[in-house]
Parts: sequence; C-alpha cells; structure tokens
Amino acid sequence: MKTFNNNKITFKFPSVWEVEKANIQNNPDCVATVAKGETNLLNVVQFPTATTIEEFKPHMEDMFTEDGGVILSSEIIEIASKQAIYMHGNMDTVEINFDIHSFVFIENKNIYFFEFRTLDVTNETIEEFKNIVNTFEILK
Repeated sequence: MKTFNNNKITFKFPSVWEVEKANIQNNPDCVATVAKGETNLLNVVQFPTATTIEEFKPHMEDMFTEDGGVILSSEIIEIASKQAIYMHGNMDTVEINFDIHSFVFIENKNIYFFEFRTLDVTNETIEEFKNIVNTFEILK
C-alpha cells in the first residue's frame, strides 16, 4: 500500500494505483488525483463549508442530476469512522458512459469529496475504492 499525505489529509491506496498531478486547473480545490489504468480516476477535493451532511445531500443529488446523471443510490453511511454521504450514479455523455461513486465527509467546517469515475464496473475495483476511502484521515 502507498500513502497519500498533504499535511491536511491522508489515505492509503494499492500500489497498482498511481498518483497523478491534481487537476487544479478545472477544479482549484482538488488535493489529489489517483488513477488505476486508463479507466479509473479518483479525485479528492477539499474546501470550506458551513453546511451539514443532511443539508448537502439533496444539493449534491440535484447537482448530479442537473448535469445529466442518473442516481442509482444515495444514502448516509459510516465509513472511515465518520459519517458520509455515499452516492452511486451513472453519467452518459456523447463521448462516454461511466459510473461515479462518491463519498462526501463534512468535518470541522470542511467538506472532503472522494469522487471515483470508472468504466470498470467489477466489484474488485469498486471495493478497492471503498477500501481507499476507509483509510481516510483528517490530520490535525
């Protein structure tokens, strides 16, 4: 396992995943981009917020459907010893059709967004993503 650490957050990921340059040009709040091959991309975003998990969940769902996505499931769960929104959806664009799995944490007036875009819908890759998120820690 490898470790991502930016002095604000940390998480572990399998060695078959590679850290890429965070896409701050399209998303200035992106703190990490980790990929597994050409078909699996995980972006981790952090920014300040005054909202709560309960308030953010319908807003997150609205943003996703307004972008043309179809929500397959959305719930508040516990992972990484924290409360999180877990949403699974599908996005069908002119160029590509892909699944999105997202975990959103809100702690200490910050939002932490783990968004996994994948063409690989095997349980193995999705479980790897969930295991990565389960190692997420906020550094003091």
